[in-house]
Amino acid sequence: MSVLLHLIKWQLGLAPAEIWTTEDERSCLARHAAGKRRLVEVGVWHGGTTRHLRRAMSREATLYAVDPFPKGRLGFSIPRLVARREVRQVPKGRVVWVRQTGEAAARMEMMRAHPPIDFVFIDNAQTYDQLRVEWEAWAPVVGTRGIIALHDTRPGAGIPTQTSEIYARDVVRKDARFTIVDEVDTLTVLQRLSG
Repeated sequence: MSVLLHLIKWQLGLAPAEIWTTEDERSCLARHAAGKRRLVEVGVWHGGTTRHLRRAMSREATLYAVDPFPKGRLGFSIPRLVARREVRQVPKGRVVWVRQTGEAAARMEMMRAHPPIDFVFIDNAQTYDQLRVEWEAWAPVVGTRGIIALHDTRPGAGIPTQTSEIYARDVVRKDARFTIVDEVDTLTVLQRLSG
């Protein structure tokens, strides 16, 4: 279905916002986002998972929704329009929309402020190089005991193998700064160790 046709169906209530995480993955993310105060989602798309993270986070939290949302043929970003409306359905905490790539957003001063980021969900890296760039950018800004969750880093039923799985296996899983605390479907959840 074309992006414009989906927008029309979505506005009429005939189609839901597109969401690329499974129900089990969203439940896992919500468990780990519960009570967190500085959260980041990299790769928002239609905001379906963002909405779930906002529902789970602390009432005083800030959620940084990071996505470049490139403009389409109509001169605006349809996914951005959908995401903002979807996320607005949950009036909890504060959402800061960051219209940047994940790598650029990780370098922003507000991401390096204190307290440190205590939850990051990377949902935009399906290739070896994409995940490498995001991991190298975000792993250093996650605070002690903070969570970093990576989508498309494990084999999924009926899903072709992503090269991001190879990077996760060869690099992420061997990173001594983190320990794996959960794995659900194609999702890997790690926690930053102290020290």
